[in-house]
Amino acid sequence: MKRVALALLAGAAVLYALATWQESRGGHAVWGWVGAFAEAAMVGAIADWFAVVALFRHPLGLPIPHTAILPRSKARLGANLARFFCDNFLGTAQVLAKLRAFDAAGRLAAWLSGPAQAERLGRLGVAAAGQVLAAVDDQRLRDFLGRAAAAGLRQLDFSRTAGQVLETLTAEGRHQAMLDAVLGHAAQWLEDEALQDQLTDAIAQEVKALRYVGLDQVAARLATRKLVASIARALGETAADPAHPLRQRFDAYMQGFVQRLQQDPAFIARGERLRDELLAHDGLRDYLDGLWRQLRDWLQADLARPDSAIGQRIAGLAASVGERLASDAAMRAWLNEQLAQAAPAAIDRWREDIRRYIEERVAAWDTDELVAELEQHVGRDLQFIRINGTVVGGLVGLAIHAITLAVT
Repeated sequence: MKRVALALLAGAAVLYALATWQESRGGHAVWGWVGAFAEAAMVGAIADWFAVVALFRHPLGLPIPHTAILPRSKARLGANLARFFCDNFLGTAQVLAKLRAFDAAGRLAAWLSGPAQAERLGRLGVAAAGQVLAAVDDQRLRDFLGRAAAAGLRQLDFSRTAGQVLETLTAEGRHQAMLDAVLGHAAQWLEDEALQDQLTDAIAQEVKALRYVGLDQVAARLATRKLVASIARALGETAADPAHPLRQRFDAYMQGFVQRLQQDPAFIARGERLRDELLAHDGLRDYLDGLWRQLRDWLQADLARPDSAIGQRIAGLAASVGERLASDAAMRAWLNEQLAQAAPAAIDRWREDIRRYIEERVAAWDTDELVAELEQHVGRDLQFIRINGTVVGGLVGLAIHAITLAVT
């Protein structure tokens, strides 16, 4: 395109020289029109050449003011480009409108429901699990994690922690509910006729040795049956009465035990000893290492199989989630709403990062490289400016020549 524009300029110059020569020899008046066209075409071509070149460099290497505009304005160009991109493509309103039209939840459901995608997720899950397993099995990492865990456990107060856990579990009478369940099941268990017969027979067999004091087998059986029935009745009464003395004694015992765990120096010292013994016990470490090796071997064997159970489970889970999501319009609407609510903050956060990135990237470009890239992409269109300038300039020259002849 540069050669075409230059050829038009050269053609206008040749045409101007020919017209001037013909006019000097008294040629036909048409050569005046030709000369006017060619002269104005050269002016238009040179002026537009100057304008186009001034965008990228100094024309003819001369430091003429307001030339080499792009190299001098690279930083401003980057800022304007970043601002234009962020304002027109990453505006909150534009992105939210696109998100609403996109229906991310519906697309996710359709994608997960596809068998091919589910299998692909299964394969990816197997590959990721294999990499994680290989990384975790590294002895250096295991030693580091072991040291970190031991250091954390040494700082842990077993007694106070156990007291805090029990305090949480017994808050608002939760332990009473557990006691109700235990007592109720025990009472039902002891009230069973078959079980009572079995207990009676067992206890009666044990008291055979008491015959010498006058207890016969029938008396022993009757006494033990009454004993079992009374125990069952006592458990049932305790479970049914919230204010039963046994229940209150249990409540007081639990409160006292929790307090001792948290405040009694003897309990605290015992917890510390237990902790230190566990950390120093070689058998515990060997047991944990053995468990890890068994788990690792099973995982490695499963992940190595084409029909890995883990991969199938991941694929099945993905397909199931996709099908459930596809059939649940309310859940899809909720997901889309959550995305729309979270999007503005993310857009505002990342838009500024993207804007700064564009500015920094443009500023880091080599000036010659930037100019060459821009000229490569827009230079062809800019050469049309030179071509149009040549043609339009020539037409303007004809108009000026016509006006000149008309007024003289």
